[in-house]
This record gives sequence, structure tokens and C-alpha cells, in this order.
Amino acid sequence: MAYIKDYEYSRTTASGETTVAETTASVYRNMYLWMTAGLSITALTAFVVMDRISHSQPFAETFLSGGMMIFLAIASFALVFVLSGMINRLSFVTATLLFALYSVIMGAWMAPVLMIYTEASVFKVFLITAGTFGGMAVYGHVTKSDLTTVGRIAGMALWGVILASVVNFFMHSAMMEYVISYVAIAIFCGLTMYDVQKFKELIFSFGSEANDNVRKIALIGALSLYLDFLNLFLHLLRILGSRRD
Repeated sequence: MAYIKDYEYSRTTASGETTVAETTASVYRNMYLWMTAGLSITALTAFVVMDRISHSQPFAETFLSGGMMIFLAIASFALVFVLSGMINRLSFVTATLLFALYSVIMGAWMAPVLMIYTEASVFKVFLITAGTFGGMAVYGHVTKSDLTTVGRIAGMALWGVILASVVNFFMHSAMMEYVISYVAIAIFCGLTMYDVQKFKELIFSFGSEANDNVRKIALIGALSLYLDFLNLFLHLLRILGSRRD
């Protein structure tokens, strides 16, 4: 795997124009801004839905029905498939709108989950998640080690966690649920490091000025990091969150 060496950007050319390296670096920074925007949309949506559930009995009964939650789950999987599998066919604007829509759907899906825990513990776990994610992201950005093996192992282990979660859905084992969460935390820490390194190299490997294709790669990177953060948060919340009485 080719590595991106130390980044040294000249601010402007002799004519005062932005350099290609600086433009590409800007796209890389935007990847984190898009991820942050997605998380913000998710948080805002979750807050609005939680407020509606708390203050409207008809809305709560409709929203918390099994059919609605299944619809949201299917819609979220479908959007991830479209974004990751058809990104080359989509315009950058369309891809961005789909990412925003996905963030809204995830916020709606998470609302009932967050209502199980106290507000203080949700905030505490969010800070822990932010610190953990930030540490993994920094390591993935600065390390000279090839993290491909880490990503491959974490990806395979993730399928094991998904299978174990399906089995535990029928077993209802609290102990197994905690074990799954601990393993999942390790997996998403590894995936965060790997994804940061992978998309850093992809974005900076382009030798031409940043265009929509490069921006779409950065958007997919934002989606990957968004999912890493969200899953890390949910599994940490399962372990560290304090449930309401």
C-alpha cells in the first residue's frame, strides 16, 4: 500500500491562486466536517422525536410500533447500500442529500434507544466516545504502519458480532449482550483507525485538482467514520449508560 508522506502545503502560488495540494487537503478536512454535520443532524432528529414521543401519546403509539422501527431499519440499510454501491452514478449533490437523509433516519431510529438512559449518562458516554474516537482517528492519521490487516480482521470480526447479535435477539442473554458490546468496541476502534488511514490515502493520492469524484470519496469516508462513531457510542452506552428508573 502506498503511503502519503508528510504533508507540506504551500499556501498560494506566485499568482495568489490556491495550490492543488491545498485544495485536496481542504477536501480531506471537509470529510470530518461532513461527518460532524451528519452526527449533528442525527442528534437534532433524535431530540425532536424524543420530545414528540414524550408529549404526544398518539405519536408515541404510532412511532413505537414494530412496523415503524422495521421500516426505519430497512430504510437505513437501503441508503447505505445506495451510497456505497452506487456512489459513482450519483452526483455529489444527490449523494450529500442522501447522507443527510440517512442521518435523519438514524436519529429517528435512535430516539427510543436514548430514552432508555438518563440524560446525564448519555452526555457522559458521548464525551467518552468523542475522546476514544478522536484518539483512534489521530493514530490512524499519523501512523506509518499499514493498518490494512487491522481493517481486514475488524471487518471479519464485525460479521461475527452481527451473527452473535442475531442469535442473542432470541436468547435474551444479558451476559452475551455485554460480551458483544466489549468486542464491538474493540472492532470499531480498529475500524476507525483503518478508515482514517484508508481515506486519507485515497484522497491525497489524486494528483489533479479536487473534483466531484474526490469529494464523493470524502463523503463516503465521512459516512464510514459516522458509522464508526455511532456504533462505538451505542455499544459504550450499553455498557456505561445508566437506565432510567
